[in-house]
Amino acid sequence: MSRSRMDVFASDLSERVGRDLTDYADLWEYSVTDLDGFWRAVWHFFDLDSVTGQSLTDDDEVLADARMPGAQWFPGARLNYVDAVLAHADRESVAIVGLTEDGERTEITWNGLPRLVRAIARTLADGGVGEGDVVAAYLPDIPEAVIGFLATASLGAVWSGCGQDYAPEGAAGRLAQLKPKVLISAAGYRFNGKDVDKREDSAELARLLGVGTHVVVGDRADTRDGTTAWEDALAAPGDRPDDSATVPVPFDHPLWILFSSGTTGKPKGIVHGHGGVVLEHLKETGLHADLGRESVFFWHTALSWMMWNYQIAGLLVGARIVCYSGSPLYPDADRLWQIVADENVTYFGTSPGQLQASRKAGLVPCRDHDLSALTTLGSTGSTLAADLFTWVDDNVQKGLPVSSISGGTDIVSAFAGGSVGIPVVAGELSVRHLGVALESWSPQARGLIDEVGEMVVTEPMPSMPVSFWDDPDGERYRKAYFAYEWDRDDAQVVWRHGDWVTLTDRGSLVIHGRSDATLNRNGIRMGSADIYEVVEAVDEVAEGFVLGVDGPDGEYWMPLFVTLVEGADLTDELTARIAAEVKTRLSARHVPDEVILAPGIPHTRTGKKLEVPVTAILAGRSDVNIDPKSVDDYRLIDWYADQGRAHDW
Repeated sequence: MSRSRMDVFASDLSERVGRDLTDYADLWEYSVTDLDGFWRAVWHFFDLDSVTGQSLTDDDEVLADARMPGAQWFPGARLNYVDAVLAHADRESVAIVGLTEDGERTEITWNGLPRLVRAIARTLADGGVGEGDVVAAYLPDIPEAVIGFLATASLGAVWSGCGQDYAPEGAAGRLAQLKPKVLISAAGYRFNGKDVDKREDSAELARLLGVGTHVVVGDRADTRDGTTAWEDALAAPGDRPDDSATVPVPFDHPLWILFSSGTTGKPKGIVHGHGGVVLEHLKETGLHADLGRESVFFWHTALSWMMWNYQIAGLLVGARIVCYSGSPLYPDADRLWQIVADENVTYFGTSPGQLQASRKAGLVPCRDHDLSALTTLGSTGSTLAADLFTWVDDNVQKGLPVSSISGGTDIVSAFAGGSVGIPVVAGELSVRHLGVALESWSPQARGLIDEVGEMVVTEPMPSMPVSFWDDPDGERYRKAYFAYEWDRDDAQVVWRHGDWVTLTDRGSLVIHGRSDATLNRNGIRMGSADIYEVVEAVDEVAEGFVLGVDGPDGEYWMPLFVTLVEGADLTDELTARIAAEVKTRLSARHVPDEVILAPGIPHTRTGKKLEVPVTAILAGRSDVNIDPKSVDDYRLIDWYADQGRAHDW
């Protein structure tokens, strides 16, 4: 059996430092206590000297300032994300596969990738884009989006993308903040069996953004004034001598801007730097996921979700990536499993919702498909219930490692999750990832083991945001993560992520849900994720939504809203069975006050349940400001407001 890249890295590092770091716990401990040595080792392991043309010596600083916020990494380094990708362009094999819902398939080879990137970069440069300028994208998950990003980054310009499920006003609420010079959009896409024409929306967004150049994918015959067809952009002379090189930029030079959900106000632009992303994503894909040149990486995602950026990281280690534009459930819940089989996917990333839909549809993917190439299944977006680990083991592949990860847009990476060679326990995240000094803290800033506490990170990570957009003094950034008031005056400044977590004595983790959406019944704090795990395992339940609402005179109301699978009814028997399951598997205090059939559950555009604002609405608060464009179905908000008004306190 071949050694994993993690094994090789640990052996090399052990030899370098003169101590045995081949046990993961020891390796993790080293990675968070000697940040300089660890990240220097990551740089050398992935040969960034060759990629950057710079030699990192033992005298060069790695972490010049460890204070958070504002840690200073690799102050003398200059590099470009794109160079790390194109270091693998010496092959004729396929780098990017594009799939659409109606079965169309396209390929981009590694040795064809540089020409495409140069051609689009030339078009962007002709549109006035240079170092530090912003290019906005309004696209589905298609290969052209990847090319557009790489072309943008190669110039030292800054990328920011938004999925085309957003209306023009919703997309502009994010992208217009950035004052982009160019917009790249698509004429349309196919979803859920229907063609979605986005030409008018794209034109409207271009107007709202005030861009000088608008490049449109898939609409050469209908190019309007001021627009350029993607095919014509590709025909731009991209082989002139000055087009062959990328622009080297400082380590913390902005690479892309991602956005917070914006459910309670204006979406915040989160800026990440070239160097921090390159190092963090090499560590994640190359070490924890064990991806390399022989791998095929497919994470079902969209441009509005950080997992799109994470999937592109497969290119950094030479893996083939698969882009899919379409519904994960059309024509049925088997669609993604068909892609995994057809494309010989080795690492498949998905969500608990897709796995739950597969289970409730009665799918047995290992019976219906050849999944022999699959080596790892990743899941994120919400907590992965223990019964879904079991379902994967029984119906996808016996012994298949399941990597449930916890991370976020904030760091565009993972804090914790599975890792090659680490045993998987159902319902748990296997380990804290390397370089992530994650702890569980009490309100008194005391570290906890086997107790629920606040998830904090006590040391800086390279991919923590460089800044928030339009936050010149850094105050919004500081307040978002570093301003929590602990019940202790001398508490260390740490990154508080806003999740309840249990860190076990085995080094694994259990995520219990958002700490700002805590269920607090009679002084007992409970995580909503624990209840969802039980409720959504009931066959008739499609999705659950539990909230804890403070009422007058100290009263507390904890309703459970549910949506049901097709053909199911919320009978007295089903209500009693749900309550009994919660009581048996959790406790009597976890049993909701009532179970209410809902027309839907409101989510952010990236699938997060809107627990915090809807709780406030049910409590009758008048200061709740939800951006309608940030919610998947804003009409539901009025329905929940009616439930709050109707509740008899």
